[in-house]
Amino acid sequence: MKDMIAYCGLDCEACDAYLATINNDQVLREKTAKLWSELNNAPILPEHINCEGCRVDGVKTVFCNSLCPIRQCAVQKSVTTCGDCSELEKCQTVGTIISGNPDALKNLRG
Repeated sequence: MKDMIAYCGLDCEACDAYLATINNDQVLREKTAKLWSELNNAPILPEHINCEGCRVDGVKTVFCNSLCPIRQCAVQKSVTTCGDCSELEKCQTVGTIISGNPDALKNLRG
């Protein structure tokens, strides 16, 4: 499995925070911060939009680093991704991601 597949199965290489970080793209940071602020009804600033991927060493958004329940669970269980967890099929936490994104489930199943 690619290192850039997140614990939940999303492809970090397709994430605007990742793209803004690796390309040092301030316009994309600002656009992403505005969108994520609206979607999450939270104050997300452009300087919060820095991430190098949730399963690799490096900078992560505050949400990905310390607030994401999926990442916290996977790290606690020491699984590479949720695809390695025996509870994947019945997990409500990752279920919210894979129910809306069939590619995430495909990525988790390898």
